[in-house]
Amino acid sequence: MNIHLPVLAVLALLTSVPCTVQASASADGRATAGAGNESEPTARLRVLAEQGDAKAQNALGVSYSRGTGVAEDHALAVQWFRKAAEQNYALAQYNLADSYYTGSGIAKDPALAISWYRKAAEQGYAPAQFNLGTAYYDGLGIPKDLALAARWFRKAADQGYAKAQFNLGNSYSNGSGLPKDPAQAIQWYRKAAEQGFAAAQSNLGFAYYNGLGVPQNRVHAIPWFQKAADQGYANAQYNLADGYFNGYGVSRDLAQAARWYRKAAEQGLPQAQYRLGLMYAKGEGVPKDNPQAVKWYRKAANQGDADAQVTLGAIYSMGGSLPQDFAQAFHWFRKAAEQGAMQAEYILGDRYHNGIGVTQNSAQAAHWYRKAAVQGHASAQFMLGTMYAKGDGVPRNLTQAIQWIRKAAAQGDDSAINLLAKVAEK
Repeated sequence: MNIHLPVLAVLALLTSVPCTVQASASADGRATAGAGNESEPTARLRVLAEQGDAKAQNALGVSYSRGTGVAEDHALAVQWFRKAAEQNYALAQYNLADSYYTGSGIAKDPALAISWYRKAAEQGYAPAQFNLGTAYYDGLGIPKDLALAARWFRKAADQGYAKAQFNLGNSYSNGSGLPKDPAQAIQWYRKAAEQGFAAAQSNLGFAYYNGLGVPQNRVHAIPWFQKAADQGYANAQYNLADGYFNGYGVSRDLAQAARWYRKAAEQGLPQAQYRLGLMYAKGEGVPKDNPQAVKWYRKAANQGDADAQVTLGAIYSMGGSLPQDFAQAFHWFRKAAEQGAMQAEYILGDRYHNGIGVTQNSAQAAHWYRKAAVQGHASAQFMLGTMYAKGDGVPRNLTQAIQWIRKAAAQGDDSAINLLAKVAEK
């Protein structure tokens, strides 16, 4: 979970509106200098700030941070935030904390950022409570403590702060700092979702789609996916596409599935890139186009999607859409196998066993067959059994051989069943 640090500050005299402080542009240390070329409202604001008015000091800091009515100067922004923060003005404490966190106008210092977030949080300022909770969750500038993270998320969530409601929902969903409670997770996701928070809308849809904390109802899931997808939330776009592809909760519509997979894929979601590749390969919802399929497989594979890596390896093995290249095939199979993809582990065992795209190596073959066999791959179990029977790549061990061949036979592997039948006849 990434920390989100929007700066809420006063842009005009005594008026609070959102603002984001940019990276430091000046190291000027003057607290009251820089009045040249400033607007008349800023000049009036400065008078109040120099008289010690905390709200005006914070507002002047925001003016400097944004270059609104005065030349942009982040170091001066920090000085005005500090003046107001030292008067216990929560909004300025938050802005000063944000400056320390981002290194805007002052040296980056996560520990000092946490100190100022805490001061604002203890005054009940919800964004500071959220950021303090996030710091505890991630261990940023403070020792990681999931229970304290949940405590601060709750304080902000109880004030209606959508990001905190979402994170509190996650805490309940994952059992992070709180007892795992899917029903409570749903309650908080719903609160954030009803405020339009896309990630919560997506998670609420996912809960309905899969029956997590609520009775499964895919018809209810689709509108929540749609709400988040319309805001550009990639996971929701993918899930909405999945609904259209399978006809779950909505009429099956392959063109709509392809449309939403594409939206998520163009945002870089690897599983969407892979699914879009499959649709191009099969001509489902889009005209069949093998080069486009390969393009999307490669994008997903380069991001570590194991299914795409296996598929790309298979294409290189067979040739056609790409020139046949066993070394490239082996490269992609290995990447997937190293992620624990069972089929890739089996294929890698086969490649080592037969020396396809790599130097033959029975010990490595047995190593990869074993990984797939332990995950329940029947063909890998059979091959590992035969290697034990022959002492090929492993010490000969008939007990192990029979054990693995029986496992394969129990799953219906024909080679294993036939071999056991022949042994029984003898």
